[in-house]
Amino acid sequence: MDLHEQLKKLFPDHEPLPEEAPVKEEKVLFIQNEPMICKFEKRKGKPTTIIEGYEGDEEDFKILAKELKTKLSVGGTFKDNAIIIQGDYRDKIMEMLKQKGFKVKRVGG
Repeated sequence: MDLHEQLKKLFPDHEPLPEEAPVKEEKVLFIQNEPMICKFEKRKGKPTTIIEGYEGDEEDFKILAKELKTKLSVGGTFKDNAIIIQGDYRDKIMEMLKQKGFKVKRVGG
């Protein structure tokens, strides 16, 4: 006997409310006027992708950095108003940013 049947026996007149799907709030990021710069550099012999040029709040840029690192499953950091991602992921990052509505410009190579 499951929980619903037990409750029916205890409260026969009760009509359950229809279940509503929880509304997921997605934080809207500030959309900039100038395109963000996505460039490739080698630092200490290792490839890195650098994203800079975000004009919104610094906290939003940190959230974006964390989301990119999570989706790409790579390491990186947020330093000096730039996101530094380990490895050459320019194409993937540019595609993700375009899906979010950002203008992106590829620099270098």
